[in-house]
Amino acid sequence: MIKTIKNFAISPLIVSLFLLISPFSISPAVGAPDSPSKQTMAEPEPSMDNPRKVLVSLNFNDEKSVSSLLYNVINIQKAYGQDNLEIAVLGWGPGVRALLNDSPVKARIESQMQYDIQFIACGNTLDTIGISPDNLIDGVELVKAGLPEIIERELMGWSIIWP
Repeated sequence: MIKTIKNFAISPLIVSLFLLISPFSISPAVGAPDSPSKQTMAEPEPSMDNPRKVLVSLNFNDEKSVSSLLYNVINIQKAYGQDNLEIAVLGWGPGVRALLNDSPVKARIESQMQYDIQFIACGNTLDTIGISPDNLIDGVELVKAGLPEIIERELMGWSIIWP
């Protein structure tokens, strides 16, 4: 079968040959970089004695975004190894609601706590929205003010992630 486009005939054989020799080939092997076998690390490399310290800011409440953030936290932990990383998620503003007992991601947060991921809630936010700290998921820590906690941790050498 030959298709004509504005008086130009293209046979299936010509199309097939074009795809085989074209630099626009769809083959995943062409031009695909090799998978990195090792992450490049700054010196000194993280270790149990010198762990990386990462604080992830959580200031949104929609379930899809919170779930994405929780996946990213796990990916960070996988990259460094649980013993080579201190990681915390700080909920402030709308994000504090993800740390409440009625949160749709409660089970995931409780699971991540089992892997030494720290969760922290902003006390000022809880006061502002009229929710008692008793409504936090068991194990979530409480600080008086979330943003000053971020500032102080950064001054102590923590890397801050603002998703």
